[in-house]
Amino acid sequence: MIKNINDEIDKFLLSLPNAENIDIAKIKDKYSSVITDSLDKGHITTNVCMIAASEFKTNPKELAQQLVDALEATGKFLSVESAGPGFVNITLQRYDFVSTIDKINKKNTEFGTSTIGNNQSIQIEFVSANPTGPLHVGHGRGAAYGDAIARILTSSGYKVQKEYYINDAGRQIDILTCSVFARIYEKELSQFFPKNAYKGKYIIDIANSFKAKTNSKITPELRPLIHDLPEDEEKEIDELAVRIKELYSDLWKDIKSHALKEVLESIQSDLEKFNVSFDNWYSESSLGDLTDSKSKISLSIEHLKDKELAYLKDGAVWLNTEGAGDDKNRVLIRDDGRATYFASDVAYHKDKIDRGFDKLINVWGADHHGYIKRIEASIEGLGFSKNKLSVQLVQFANLFKDGSKVKMSTRSGDFYSLADLIEDIGTDAARFYYLSKQADQHLDFDLNLAKADSKENMFYYIQYAHARICSLLNKYMEKNPSMPKSALAIADGKYTNCDKLIHEMNKYPGVISRASSSLQPHLIIFYLKDFAHSFHSFYNDNQVLTESKENIDSIIFCLNSAKIILSNGLALLGIKPIEKM
Repeated sequence: MIKNINDEIDKFLLSLPNAENIDIAKIKDKYSSVITDSLDKGHITTNVCMIAASEFKTNPKELAQQLVDALEATGKFLSVESAGPGFVNITLQRYDFVSTIDKINKKNTEFGTSTIGNNQSIQIEFVSANPTGPLHVGHGRGAAYGDAIARILTSSGYKVQKEYYINDAGRQIDILTCSVFARIYEKELSQFFPKNAYKGKYIIDIANSFKAKTNSKITPELRPLIHDLPEDEEKEIDELAVRIKELYSDLWKDIKSHALKEVLESIQSDLEKFNVSFDNWYSESSLGDLTDSKSKISLSIEHLKDKELAYLKDGAVWLNTEGAGDDKNRVLIRDDGRATYFASDVAYHKDKIDRGFDKLINVWGADHHGYIKRIEASIEGLGFSKNKLSVQLVQFANLFKDGSKVKMSTRSGDFYSLADLIEDIGTDAARFYYLSKQADQHLDFDLNLAKADSKENMFYYIQYAHARICSLLNKYMEKNPSMPKSALAIADGKYTNCDKLIHEMNKYPGVISRASSSLQPHLIIFYLKDFAHSFHSFYNDNQVLTESKENIDSIIFCLNSAKIILSNGLALLGIKPIEKM
């Protein structure tokens, strides 16, 4: 529909005097033709004349009238009018306007999909929470967002891989292992527990499961581990880790392996309940270490050295990230020979690129904003454009329950987990509210509101629309052998009360296209809210099942399209539509 109109507009532009000397492509890139916000303005409006007027050095209102004349001459439209400073509003022929409901019923779940992605491969890496404890509600927003954009991009014709990067190396894992070790041997260590350890009940559960698995006997030699530890809480746990590794290296490895397995299984279970799955779980430890010259981390740093972007200074290896706009250069290898977290990230992104993806998308917490430039620098150092990577920042969500903000600190052990959220309000409501606002904006949402059966609860309001339609369809089927195959009364213009609803349906493909190109799932929620409002207004203003048989058949055919729209939109958000409230 819009494409056909744009084709006519392009013909018009090329027919204008001096068109051969004008950059028509520039105009085509800037102007837009969109569904009007109100039927009072017709069906389609375009701003092409305001864009083109400056190029053709003419008055936009005069140019708009010329376009009106040209479009009217085609005989393809019911009416064409100029409006305001140079807009052109177009009213479609009746059949063209209502043909959408035929298309929706025919395409069903495929309505709104496209091939715009042309099967380009995109990798989306999201969540990637350290495997040191259960996912908290702060991780839920990134999980919902990453999964939603994967669904939207897939529906737009992209080949998408979802990846979870497991940070199973480094200090945080040492702290996890120390925490579990101290709980296992708490009695033998005179009730000692490191001040900076993880304190959640889950640590006790992991310790108990390890003891049940090993049936190991405790020996009193463990007490020297805690003798004369540093007072500083950070140094205390670091020194404890060193001692355990030296004295009980095999035991350390066993506990570490067990703890990681338990935590990862917990994370996977919570994500599955949250309707989030991953195509690949990538382990940081698979990058190897610097002691192996053939490891991925060693080879990536050597590659950067060869490109003269990595250099030696003060005994450390640095990467020139200032060249990519970073405020300073960054260390890859410390002066003691240990690799930084940044070095691992460089190697990881090189591996991503080596796997052949056309585009990389990283979903990070907003606190990683300063990290973007250095990753871009490493990508350019690897010989690729920084545009190959898109970083989407997600603000943590603040959740309120009974008027109080819920806690999210994993380290303290006192926090409201993602599993708690799912149990409290359900997966679908949680995903909906996480996605209800632009991801890089702060989000506060009230758990009590999320469970309320009222129109103030957007989730309930939209789901109620779907359930109401299902109820009408079921009542129709009680008296009819099958669903209607067309909407003759609507197509003939004998019944026009569905027009506003149809007008909103026509907007759906454009909304999905914008959500895909901008990576903003909240646009779909905004649309579904407006669409639900249009349906509820229609429902309240019309006695659907008391109309004439011809009208009822047409209305039901139209409402089945509305049901498909709601269902498809919710599915792209990973939400199951409700058929009965």
